Amino acid sequence: MSSYRLPDFYLPHPPRLNPHVETARAHTRGWAAQMGMLDDPDIWNEESLEAMDYGLMCAYTHPDCSAPELDLITDWYVWVFYFDDHFLETFKRGRDLDGAQDYLDRLDAFMSDDPPEPANPVERGLADLWPRTVPAMSEAWRRRFVRVTRDLLQESMWELFHIERDAVSNPIEYIEERRKVGGAPWSAALVEHAVGAELPARLAHTRPIRVLTESFADAVHLRNDLFSYEREVRKEGELSNCVLVCERFFGCDTERAVEITNDLLTSRLHQFEHTALTELPALFADEGVLPPEQALVLGYVKGLQDWQAGGHAWHTASSRYTKTAGNTGFLGMNVSRAHLTGAGGLRNHTHRPYQRVSVRLPEPYMPFQVRDNPHLEAARAANVEWCAAMGFFDGVPGIPATAVWTEPQLVGFDFALCASGIDPDATADELNLATDWLAWGTYGDDYYPLVYGRARDLIGAKLGNRRLKELMPLDLVPRLTPMTGLERGLADLWRRTAAPLPEDSRRAFRTAVEEMIDSWVWELANQAQHRVPDPVDYIEMRRMTFGSHMTMSLARLAPGRVIPAEIHHTREFLGMTNAAQDYACLLNDLFSYQKEIEFEGEVHNAVAVLGTFLDCAPDEAVAVVDALMTSRMRQFEHITTIDLPALLDRMEAGEKVRESVEGYVSDLRNWMAAILRWHERTRRYVEEELRSGPVARWTQGPTGLGTATARIHSLAPPAHRSPTPALGPSNLTPSSVTTPDLTPSHAPPSSMTAPGVAAPHVRPSSVTTPDVEEPHVVGSSVTAPDVGAPHVRPSSVTMPDVAVPHDAPSGLVPSARPLPVGAP
Repeated sequence: MSSYRLPDFYLPHPPRLNPHVETARAHTRGWAAQMGMLDDPDIWNEESLEAMDYGLMCAYTHPDCSAPELDLITDWYVWVFYFDDHFLETFKRGRDLDGAQDYLDRLDAFMSDDPPEPANPVERGLADLWPRTVPAMSEAWRRRFVRVTRDLLQESMWELFHIERDAVSNPIEYIEERRKVGGAPWSAALVEHAVGAELPARLAHTRPIRVLTESFADAVHLRNDLFSYEREVRKEGELSNCVLVCERFFGCDTERAVEITNDLLTSRLHQFEHTALTELPALFADEGVLPPEQALVLGYVKGLQDWQAGGHAWHTASSRYTKTAGNTGFLGMNVSRAHLTGAGGLRNHTHRPYQRVSVRLPEPYMPFQVRDNPHLEAARAANVEWCAAMGFFDGVPGIPATAVWTEPQLVGFDFALCASGIDPDATADELNLATDWLAWGTYGDDYYPLVYGRARDLIGAKLGNRRLKELMPLDLVPRLTPMTGLERGLADLWRRTAAPLPEDSRRAFRTAVEEMIDSWVWELANQAQHRVPDPVDYIEMRRMTFGSHMTMSLARLAPGRVIPAEIHHTREFLGMTNAAQDYACLLNDLFSYQKEIEFEGEVHNAVAVLGTFLDCAPDEAVAVVDALMTSRMRQFEHITTIDLPALLDRMEAGEKVRESVEGYVSDLRNWMAAILRWHERTRRYVEEELRSGPVARWTQGPTGLGTATARIHSLAPPAHRSPTPALGPSNLTPSSVTTPDLTPSHAPPSSMTAPGVAAPHVRPSSVTTPDVEEPHVVGSSVTAPDVGAPHVRPSSVTMPDVAVPHDAPSGLVPSARPLPVGAP
């Protein structure tokens, strides 16, 4: 067996050691013995506990807390590591699925004010820790801590199921599930307790806080996978390790899999830094966060930084893991040129817009058939009339000479074809409504980059979002007069969609729409920074920019459909839904690659994102995207045919619930098949169409400081309305992407394509792109490094001053019987 070598880790923060380390070591030895954790030598004994040294771990990861607090935190980590080893010895080795589930279900009772009598060391430990921990925190924090602790415990079954099936996850599934079972979100909640910086409840679920927590968690888990690969995979036969996942998915050797895993770790750390430096200040301004609350959030960020640095230092010292050859530098830090210019760093700012590309698409794997709705032709005609009535063909306020769409373009898009396949049994009114949602979502995704993107007007986009949200009143009482085609469309659709829904369903649906329009602003911010997204952040945000959450919430909330919340939040149900969403999103990225890269100067496309991350040619990136699509579809099939029925049996679900779940599954199958068929037939991605339209130069007048008043007239309503690989699986279909001429010399047309998101290509006068610095965090404070401008390749590349989002769909299907769909 070849020797295993650890990679060159990116270590931007210095580890610090809590002075109370010895008292924590002594306390936790006595506590573990008292709980009975040293009674079974096959799991732990005093010598093995000493060698693992959890007192040192917590002293490194929480360097500033008091001695009593450090004792409490250390006991928690002793408990969680003992649980992991106890579960392995008791259930994983014998593959006792039923016993494991009963054991995990019982642990929930110990996170309450009235726990039962504990029967083993894990239960005794939790019964002792709970009352020592929760009194200092709010009810909101307790709910979050219960949720992440339950995830940590219950998701151990995910690992057990994979061992039972001898199956290795696909990369997307692995990151999502590892985040839960690995326990780092649980660690993040304990950071709040340890540093005395509980997150304000109103901010805890915002995107910046979520991304900080999740990028922290992913980095912790990926680092652990690298250190524990030899023990877990080669000795214990574990299947849940990112190095193994990369070996299987990419068909590569261990050395290359280690490199990919470490690059992903580095990229996630850069994502953490980028979020702290660019998104937190905007959050504070947008939400009016006062200094005391800002201090709590920044204390939390500093606590997560300390955990990253201390966790690495402990891994190098603990007996649990492979020893490092020692690649750390001054004060335990290690920041090389490769770390700053590689994955997640400067490389993500060097994408050249408007490259000429030619894509040969693979043959997507699709096991489901499409049926058409008998009202298809009528829906096509009705959608053209509706879009004209809403003003989609009119000039945009402030840009009267240019419309986002023309009627011929809309006819070529053919949204009714997509809606027809998504719900072949819909009534005529339901099909019209579904088609109109697809058109509105795509129009909005084209509208934002053209109206707000070129001017880098993020404040205007956020104000636009606020107006759109006001057009969706829960009580259905209008409070705002729509002023643009986009606003008129949403006001009309909301009235038609929300009226039949009960208030709780209305609220859930509105939240999904809000997530979609907020994700458009995220795209504008990346485009303004000329930053290709981190791959994990991209996949998770792509579901929102594509409108998937919105469309699927309608499917789940359809009248007469009974799917209890406890089913909706299960691993099986969420895994099935996310797999379907990812298939459709990645499919759209393949078909829209030329349109977005060559004609729109985009950065939000999976081929570009994975090509940047893997530093590979476009044809290799296309193969990886196709392989991810196939793996997500295979996962969807496995869940719906095996895992979901087993879940319903385990929960003893009634016939009505089973029928509702089967209806939802059928909707998802129709959704994916219809979206594929639509991409193959729409004119939105056809090269001749992309090159045929007139070149329009979008301008809103002067931009920059002091010029806002010059654009006040943009708020006025329009004067009139128009009357009318070695990577990827072996069965990949040959695909090639060529870049014959990287010089953006042609003048792309302004025609549009595809539902979802795409702005007409406008090639305005070139404007040199300002330097964009990739932030990083040093020590315990957040600082920005001296990393230069985004364009490192060909001299003096100029970037058109246009920020255009990717081509994600965002339709859906409501009405008296909402359909389960999204626009491609």
